[in-house]
Amino acid sequence: MPSHPLCANLVRNIVSTVNLDCKLDLKAIALQARNAEYNPKRFAAVIMRIREPKTTALIFASGKMVCTGAKSEQQSKLAARKYARIIQKLGFPAKFKDFKIQNIVASCDVKFPIRLEGLAYSHGAFSSYEPELFPGLIYRMRQPKIVLLIFVSGKIVLTGAKVREETYTAFENIYPVLTEFRKVQQ
Repeated sequence: MPSHPLCANLVRNIVSTVNLDCKLDLKAIALQARNAEYNPKRFAAVIMRIREPKTTALIFASGKMVCTGAKSEQQSKLAARKYARIIQKLGFPAKFKDFKIQNIVASCDVKFPIRLEGLAYSHGAFSSYEPELFPGLIYRMRQPKIVLLIFVSGKIVLTGAKVREETYTAFENIYPVLTEFRKVQQ
């Protein structure tokens, strides 16, 4: 569990993949499923949504599926299983192979403003900060391999984790750096 109090309830989105291990007729799926949309000119997958857990699936003709929007690893797996079950009920021999968490997106607020210029200057090897293009500093941590978006406001987005603990470790690693570049209020 996170040892830093600001790390609690950090996870905002989980992206997972699974192989249904069968070829799919996307047009047939879109026509039969109520919660599906398919516009092959715009995107080569059926977009399907369920309310519980509130998620979106991208279902490809190859049988590969991407599930986004879950707030926990368990929810992500449950949602992916529900989508697989829907596909089975439509008459396809869908399996549930190689389920994998691909990305965990987390966010938090350190509750103090940050001097991004100073941070970018002293951590140049890891930082990219171009305020004209994007208001946040992009910090590419090597260990764990996490990308952090750091904003002047003290809000942080962490992305790229495969396991939840990596987000906690990344936050613990960056927190002392953020306090060092804390903006002093006048």
